[in-house]
Amino acid sequence: MSLERKDEHDHDTWMENRNLTAIEEIYLTVLLWLDRRLRIVDYLEIMENMYYKVNFQMPKSHTEQYNLDNKFWYWYPLYALGSFSTIAYVVAAISGALLGFYYAPGAGASNGDPALAYNSITFIMTDLNFGFFLRSLHRWSAQVMVAAVFLHMLRVYFTGAYKEPRELNWIIGIVLISLTMVFGYTGYLLPWDQLAFWAGQIGVEMSLSIPLIGEWVAQLLFGGFTLSQSTVQRMYILHVFVLPFVTTGLIAVHIGIVWMQGIAEPH
Repeated sequence: MSLERKDEHDHDTWMENRNLTAIEEIYLTVLLWLDRRLRIVDYLEIMENMYYKVNFQMPKSHTEQYNLDNKFWYWYPLYALGSFSTIAYVVAAISGALLGFYYAPGAGASNGDPALAYNSITFIMTDLNFGFFLRSLHRWSAQVMVAAVFLHMLRVYFTGAYKEPRELNWIIGIVLISLTMVFGYTGYLLPWDQLAFWAGQIGVEMSLSIPLIGEWVAQLLFGGFTLSQSTVQRMYILHVFVLPFVTTGLIAVHIGIVWMQGIAEPH
């Protein structure tokens, strides 16, 4: 008696009888290979069933209910802000990963010598081929992301898209815009120039002003009550190793909920 899973369909014969292109044949072959080992198709069917069950419970959007697909063209730029901020995040992530090959977090100023972090930024901006372009691309994509996320939240608020049944995604959006601000602040400190130093000093003072746990927060985030090598190291770890994973996961959940619920058009 064989324990091998029985193939209910003769997939090879089926593929031979179809006029498939090379790309289609490779795709189906890989899919069948994975399905026989990991049951990929079964999980896809489960996700499809879940999607339709959820959508059946959702009210129709205004454009679906009143067939107004061609009537909201003037809203499209506002409704593209979520996708625009996601694209800016992807550009910032890719450019930031490339910058990570040349950036090195280091100690603060010592005996008048510039910091290792500042030296690495100077090398990127002046000596590295296309380094000025790469850092500018990272900086501008981050700024565009902040602006797009802020405008996206305004659009959601003023069009009432935060109301039931989309209140959970509104809360996730609030968390995402907060993470975007933290992203910007931690990245702002990494060059370790004058702007970064005084922005870090403001952060220390704000942490110390928190009742009861202020000193603990300052030591955790900034490595003490004064700026040092630990400050840059902590900002680097948050910016590169913590925030990207948390933010990417929440963005995936956020987009998944939008995909299941649909977009709430304005009245």
